[in-house]
This record gives sequence, C-alpha cells and structure tokens, in this order.
Amino acid sequence: MIGGVKRDHARFRQIIKGKIKQDLKKYIQHSEMFGRKGKDTVSIPMPQIDIPRFRFGSNQGGVGQGKGDSGDPVPGQGDPDGDQPGEGQKAGKEGGEHGLEVEFTLQELAEILAEELELPKIEPRGQKNLKSKVDKYTAIASQGPNSLRHFKRTFKEALKRQIASGIYNPDKPIIIPIKKDMRYRSWKSDINHENSAVIIYMMDVSGSMGDEQKDIVRTETFWINTWLKSQYKGVEARYIIHDATAKEVDEDTFFRTRESGGTLISSAYKLCEQIINQDYPPSDWNIYPFHFSDGDNWSTEDTKVCIDLMKNSLLAKVNVFCYGQVDSRYGSGQFYKDLMESFGPEDESVICSRIENKDGILQSIKDFLGKGK
Repeated sequence: MIGGVKRDHARFRQIIKGKIKQDLKKYIQHSEMFGRKGKDTVSIPMPQIDIPRFRFGSNQGGVGQGKGDSGDPVPGQGDPDGDQPGEGQKAGKEGGEHGLEVEFTLQELAEILAEELELPKIEPRGQKNLKSKVDKYTAIASQGPNSLRHFKRTFKEALKRQIASGIYNPDKPIIIPIKKDMRYRSWKSDINHENSAVIIYMMDVSGSMGDEQKDIVRTETFWINTWLKSQYKGVEARYIIHDATAKEVDEDTFFRTRESGGTLISSAYKLCEQIINQDYPPSDWNIYPFHFSDGDNWSTEDTKVCIDLMKNSLLAKVNVFCYGQVDSRYGSGQFYKDLMESFGPEDESVICSRIENKDGILQSIKDFLGKGK
C-alpha cells in the first residue's frame, strides 16, 4: 500500500513537472512566486487542476439499512425545493475553481529550466577554494558515549570472546557483554573541495527605469540565481545600483531604489572591479557580472570608459560578462548597440540580451546561460 502511494505521488509530480514545462514562459513571468519562496523551496500556484471526486449517475437508488418509509427525507438534507430545515446554503449551479500550490525545490526548478532551454552544464574554472567538512558515522570505535553504542557489534565481540575462551554454551546461548566488548559508532570527517561562484548584479536606477523594468529584472535574476546555485556548491550575490554614481546595497534596496539623476554606467563597472579585486581572486572564484539598464548613458565618452575597462581589466577576471537591456519608453537603447559594435556576437566573453517585456525573459535567460560558461 505504501509503495503504491509513493508511486502515485511520484507520478503526480511528473505530471506537474510536465505542466510547468509546457507553460514555462507563464511560470517564469510569475513574480508573485517570490512571496512563496522559502530557503530551498518555492510554492508554485497551479490553477485549473481538477480535484478527483465521485460523480453520481442518474440512478442513485440502492439498498439501505435502518427504519424508514419511502419518501422520507434523508437526515441532514433538505428537499429539492429547500423546504426542509437544515444547515448551510443551497447548492449552487456553477462549478467552482480549484487552485493548488505545489512545492518544488530550487534544484527541481533548475532541472526543469535546463531541460526546456537545453542549458549545458557549466565547466567551472579556477581552483576549488571552498572546503566543506562532512562527518559520516562509518567507523567503529572501542570507546565512545552510550548514545552511540553499536549493539550488534557489541554482542558480536562478546560472542567472539566467549567462544575463544570456551565459556559459550550453545544449549544456553546467554551472551553478556563486558566493558572491553563495547563498540561504538564513530565518525570520519571528509573534507570536500567545492567550486564557488559570485554573481555581481548591477542595475541602472535612474528615473527611466520604472517598476515594470525592475520587475522584469527581479524575475530574471531569480531564475539566474536558481540555475547558478544548481551548478555551484557556494554562490554569493552582490548588488550595485547606479545613476550618476554607484553604491553597493542589499537585495531589497536593489529592487526598490529609484533615482531621478543622470546615468554614468562606468561608475558601476569601476565599483564591480573594486569588489572583485578586494574579495574575489579570479584564480579561486567563478565570477559573473550582470548589468541591467535601459541603454541610456550620459555620454559617448563614458561609454568609451566602460568598454576600455571591460577590455583591459574586467573580462580577464570573469567567466562571462552579461548585459541585459530592458526596453523602456524613456531609454534610447544606445548602450546595447555600442557593446555589440565593440564585441560582436562572436566574442563569447560578453553576452548582450534585449528584453522587450516579460515575454522576453525566457529567451534572455537562454542568451545568458546557454553558452555553459
């Protein structure tokens, strides 16, 4: 019975996974999922799923037990016209909507995303600098606390001792362990070396980047985080906002700040370089800068500063540099054109993606992550 339940549960989750893959674009656009996000899981709303229930045919008669005459109402139910007293409301004629929330781990979501977008596994670079210590109870010791006593091994040692000393009586197999027979579970510490990564998010928060654009960025960064965390044991995220100046902030401030000043993109790139130099040696870390903007910059001179900084410093330190341009009615989009002219589609160290609206998020994720870098 338990095995059957497990099989049914596994089959149900496969059906749900298929439904999510089928409508992946719709679920990727659901920014309300972030309110359902736990530490390692996300609750995904699944509307329009029929809940199994009994359906009666036209012939509802049958054999019953107990006293009663033909025509007597069933206790607890009123007559069809509602004349009989009872609790509750009359049955409605319209069908109800059945909602369901299914909890998925971030790892499962990453697998669904990878299958649908055909994302390659990332080949980490650099040294394996993250060490994790794992204690496994795989050994047996002759000393230890009573809470870790291994009863089977203890009695085995007592049996061996009694046989060796000739005091074991197979007709009366009484085995009494003594102190030197005691055996205890013991642990062995394994040191695992894991690859680690840092994601440095940068975003233009000038007045032309409105709530709609920030919601697109927030949604896309959630899925980028989900994928990269499935590829690396340790992932850190740093957040930079900029208008004419740049500063590092926490995640909440990153998505809520809005300024009205001008835009100097180089201020963010310089701060990004500073963070890398101070905290993330390229020989040890996998580094992923992501910059989101509507493409406006203060001047062509500042754009030249950005490109020179990328060519002479940043690109040599990072796995890949990603620029996402979120279309805005107030943005010119010129920075995307300047990057494409300077690096072009053949240069895999820089990936540029245009995100016209929420429908473009899925393709943008594939643009960024589809290279496997």
